[in-house]
Amino acid sequence: MDRQPVSTPCCEREAPSRPSEEVYMKGENRVNKSMPKSSYRIVSIICGGLLMSGCVMAEKYDAEKARSLNFQRLLAQEEKRTGELDSEAKRSKNELMEYEARNRELTAQLQAARDQMARVQEEAEAMKESALLDRKAKADMKRALRPMRKTLPAETTPDTVDLSASASGNAPEVSAVPEQTDSSLGGVRSPTIHVVKPGETLYRISRRYGVAVDKVRKWNKLPDDIIEVGQKLIVGQE
Repeated sequence: MDRQPVSTPCCEREAPSRPSEEVYMKGENRVNKSMPKSSYRIVSIICGGLLMSGCVMAEKYDAEKARSLNFQRLLAQEEKRTGELDSEAKRSKNELMEYEARNRELTAQLQAARDQMARVQEEAEAMKESALLDRKAKADMKRALRPMRKTLPAETTPDTVDLSASASGNAPEVSAVPEQTDSSLGGVRSPTIHVVKPGETLYRISRRYGVAVDKVRKWNKLPDDIIEVGQKLIVGQE
């Protein structure tokens, strides 16, 4: 016998599809339940990253702020030091100007002292020259008086000699005496004369002519070694 297919009702046909729908619904519920957890994790991660970046930015800001404050403090110190150096430079400049003024004053005083010393030296030289001229005048007067004193006895002696000669008859012997005196006077009156030049001293002149200083001083009747320019000195006798 042939089996005929058994017809099933509609409600029985739809019964096997219900378990699949339930499974689908359960999956959706699971997905819906798992989605908030993952979103919370993502949000928490993002928030944590933002917080970390904010902390890093805050640290960087604090570091930059500290660095800028340090730079400002160093800049203030440098400005203060620059001001101190400027004040020291001004003070040094003022001191230098004072020193220059003092130097000019001292230079003027020194020049005045030099001028005064030059005047004193000129006056001393003038006084020395006047003293030497006085000594020379006195020496010339003494020299002029001595020949006069010598000539007076010489003039009187011939008369006495003539008288004695006429009495005794020895006239030729008397005439020989004046010849000797004339020759001796001629020897004394022919000395070697040297005129003093600028820069010469009595010692140099005596060495030049090979004569002792004492002899030159004695011949010229000098009280000391002071001589003047243009003075005539006896440096030898011929």
